[in-house]
Amino acid sequence: MWILFSSKERPTLGGTRIKPRKRNIAAPLDPAAFSDAVVQIYLDNAGDLELVAKSLESSDLNFSRYGDTFFEASSLIFIELSNVVFTGGRTQPGTTKPDEGERHSFSIIDCEPQREAILPSVIYIQKILRRRPFLIKNLENVTRRFLQSLELFEENERKKLAIFTALAFSQKLSGLPPETVFQPLLKDNLVGKGLVLTFVTDFFKEYLVDNSLDDLISILKRGKMEDNLLEFFPSGKRSPEGFSEHFTKEGLTSLVEYNEKKIFEVRLKDMKSAITTQIAEETEMSEVIETVKQRVKEAKLPDTEVVRILWDVLMDAVQWSGKNQQQNANSALRQVKTWAELLNIFCTNGKLELELMYKVQMQCYEDAKLMKLFPEIIRSLYDQDVLAEDTILYWFRKGTNPKGRQTFVKALEPFVKWLEEAEEEE
Repeated sequence: MWILFSSKERPTLGGTRIKPRKRNIAAPLDPAAFSDAVVQIYLDNAGDLELVAKSLESSDLNFSRYGDTFFEASSLIFIELSNVVFTGGRTQPGTTKPDEGERHSFSIIDCEPQREAILPSVIYIQKILRRRPFLIKNLENVTRRFLQSLELFEENERKKLAIFTALAFSQKLSGLPPETVFQPLLKDNLVGKGLVLTFVTDFFKEYLVDNSLDDLISILKRGKMEDNLLEFFPSGKRSPEGFSEHFTKEGLTSLVEYNEKKIFEVRLKDMKSAITTQIAEETEMSEVIETVKQRVKEAKLPDTEVVRILWDVLMDAVQWSGKNQQQNANSALRQVKTWAELLNIFCTNGKLELELMYKVQMQCYEDAKLMKLFPEIIRSLYDQDVLAEDTILYWFRKGTNPKGRQTFVKALEPFVKWLEEAEEEE
């Protein structure tokens, strides 16, 4: 005999009602369908990015779900949206090659390699990110993938990517920290083929249209590339001369001048450090002179810079007293006497002697403890045959550096008077 129970009268065991079990069924991921839906929105709006953005905003596409896995590995999902934006449709996993499915012709890769054609896409992506900020990391991942795959693009397509990237920085597009752009480029095969150098050249040229060199240097600093620009060059061209030749040819003379100045500053710093160490270790005079000559030759430093460096190094090595003025005077004059031969070797004419006087003048003007030492230092340099009488008289009568000049001229009057009287007697 069959007994029927209604749904409200189900039997229980042990007096406990059995609850229906809930099943956790995850909806299958379907990147192809997602990509095709986005492509269709492009097609329906004939590539009008304003309308596309509005349609995407009002669509029921699950951006958050696909965004979490946006372009991380070959089979992960949200890459499909990026491909729609950059390449017009689906791409095969791990490549930039077209996959099955409908495509549109309004992507960055399909447009002209000109800022006017690419800028609307940058602004469009910015709007998308403002509405869905969780996609910022996804854009970063996609950019990294494309930059690491430069060899898979045609030359014209690489230029478009460079222009897009430059405009993205100009527009301060979220999701593109500088390290995302520059670090992925440093793959040996990309650098060796010259693809990276071409890309960054196009990037620099486009970015500097609307931005200053200082802005570019700021980006390079944040991307940890300011001191490593030669890493963009193939090994055979990786030299300061190669850098200057390439970017001069490309019309980026401001970047060349910046790099040459930076190299110059590094060489000055290295030379100063080497001489400072030798003086501190009381190295033989002949060895110090040889070091200076070698550094000057290698770095191609102008004579005036050498004179300035030598004076700075010598004075930095003095043990200055905070209170005893006479002790300071004695220490400075002792240093001049000890290293007069070094100064003599490189103060080879009146112009360089005058440069040394200006250097002494500036130091005495800027350092209060040296203010009253100016005439004594000049007298000592004269006694050690570093400064000629004619140089001192020229500075006294026609010197052009105004820093403290009136005070120093007055302080030097007695010595100059003595020189003039000695000159008359002769």
